[in-house]
Amino acid sequence: MQREVARETSTATPQLFQQPARPVLSNQPLKAIALICLAVVCFSSTDTTGKYMITVGHLPVAEVVWVRFVAQFVAIIMALGLFAVPSMLRARKPGWQLFRSVLLLASTLFNFLALRTLRLDQVMTISFLTPLTVALLAGPLLGEWVGWRRMVAILVGFCGVLIAVRPGANTFEVAFLLSVTSMLAYASFTLLTRHLAPHDGVPVTLFYSMFAGVILMAPLALADWVWPTAPLVWLALLSCGVFAAIGHALFITAFRYATASSIVPFTYFSLITHTAAGYLVFAQTPDMPTIAGAVIIVGSGLYLLYRERVLKAPMTAAMPT
Repeated sequence: MQREVARETSTATPQLFQQPARPVLSNQPLKAIALICLAVVCFSSTDTTGKYMITVGHLPVAEVVWVRFVAQFVAIIMALGLFAVPSMLRARKPGWQLFRSVLLLASTLFNFLALRTLRLDQVMTISFLTPLTVALLAGPLLGEWVGWRRMVAILVGFCGVLIAVRPGANTFEVAFLLSVTSMLAYASFTLLTRHLAPHDGVPVTLFYSMFAGVILMAPLALADWVWPTAPLVWLALLSCGVFAAIGHALFITAFRYATASSIVPFTYFSLITHTAAGYLVFAQTPDMPTIAGAVIIVGSGLYLLYRERVLKAPMTAAMPT
């Protein structure tokens, strides 16, 4: 048992993501969990407004993605002030910040492409692989290695996705592959957020998040621009980026109070928010394979959280009081 604890709590940090010498993260898991849950509500609103614009408003995906980033960019400027821009440009790791921005663009673009045909609950079920993928990649990238028990839980979670997606069945959609690509980009985005949290403040990281979406998507969006006609589509177009801005601010802040592997499982709260939005806005309900797959994935993620608490218990008991 002690050998397994030592292996699963190894903190050897790889050369790629060496941690800074000064510890700046404080251990406030309850605060981090609350922030993550609020961020999930904002992200659900972003997905709902995005799907509404694409499927009901019939706007091009490139336009929706670009406006989402532009609106978020403007919201940040309005919230922090124009004079704050020079300080937000002074990142300690600008290269990693720009790469993180590309990952966010890729995740958003593939997510909206998938939402053209998939339900909100289907997209969210696939995205539930994010904490499992984060736990799997946290070893080689962050030095947070998992033992065999958690590795089995990760594999079980991937089996849950196979149940929900049903590759080879008549109901299989190519859009599932787009959603999986979005999930992989978002998992990488999550790990990089965790890495950058001790180096740059929330305004800097949030500001850099917009660069790729605003700059790279502009030519595609303007070349195929369609003006909205319905008032609700206009409202969705303007609010999508605002929801995203608030969500990412909360998301980034949460990683200052707990480790990635301990708070990311609480993104499962989105199962409730996305299902509710799908029913209320699009009159869509999840089917049984999707529910079964989601339950398996959520169970695997919760087991990861349980194992982390078990492994931390001996170290907590050993601390002087």
